[in-house]
Amino acid sequence: MRTLHAPLALTALVAALTLTACGGGSGSDNGKDTAGCRLAVEVGPGNAATSAGDTGNVPVTLTNRVDAPCTLDGFPGIELKDGDSSWSVAHAEGAKPAKVTLQKGEAATFTITYVRGDGGSLSAPVKNLEITVPGPDEAGSHPWSYGDVALKSREAPDASVGAIQIAGD
Repeated sequence: MRTLHAPLALTALVAALTLTACGGGSGSDNGKDTAGCRLAVEVGPGNAATSAGDTGNVPVTLTNRVDAPCTLDGFPGIELKDGDSSWSVAHAEGAKPAKVTLQKGEAATFTITYVRGDGGSLSAPVKNLEITVPGPDEAGSHPWSYGDVALKSREAPDASVGAIQIAGD
């Protein structure tokens, strides 16, 4: 699957390491309606898969940075990217999405599980991870430092994303 590079606006969003997304309430960020959420996003540190065929896990933490409650309802969207190529990550088998409401300063997490690729034709040379939080289609891009990801097919990475849950649960 081929896609175009993310626009500069997305790059600016990455620099701030925040996402503006999710339902519930109303709020503002620089005078703009953001549906009540402003999330700080932290990717990792993960337990990296060190050799081809090994499984690794990368936690992602979302922290509510505004006074209003922030409701996340559904699975996060995950795209693994390398230049013009991208691979969508499927939901973890058997995982059920939950509706999670975060108060200011509260955090939620989810985990990306992947199999390390061998660098061959059935590997994705991932450089960036794009995360879309359930709600408005706002996305943030983050560097991927965990090596190639094995592919089940040319379009499907051997990876999955778990449901969002309150941190510590």
